[in-house]
Amino acid sequence: MAAFDGPWRPGKISKMLGPVTAIRAVVIHHQDMRRGLGIPRVVPGERVRAALDVVLTSRGSTNLGSCQRAAGLRLHADDIDWSWGSGPEVTGPAEAILMAVAGRPAALADLAGKGLPVLAGRVTQPRAAG
Repeated sequence: MAAFDGPWRPGKISKMLGPVTAIRAVVIHHQDMRRGLGIPRVVPGERVRAALDVVLTSRGSTNLGSCQRAAGLRLHADDIDWSWGSGPEVTGPAEAILMAVAGRPAALADLAGKGLPVLAGRVTQPRAAG
């Protein structure tokens, strides 16, 4: 578990996309591993906010599909001061919102709101190429 405590070294894709989009890889992939191994962690608010702000841009959504999943929804974090979009609302911890728009179905259990069925459908359906 010490690997989670050391510095992050950017990979080829992160170097190509640059430091702004690299934050998405760091937070999302660490949470992928932590959630899968049952190692809980509260991601610092400024870090998860930065990742959310990146994945909900066209460049940050590249090869992730986060903008398509979030389209037409109001995302509202209930643990930090952050919200995005308009439409039926999805609420919950910022980390769960990030993971859900990144296509991780396990995070859906931590979310609520009238927009959740729409987001859940987009997360669990295969994404169209392009």
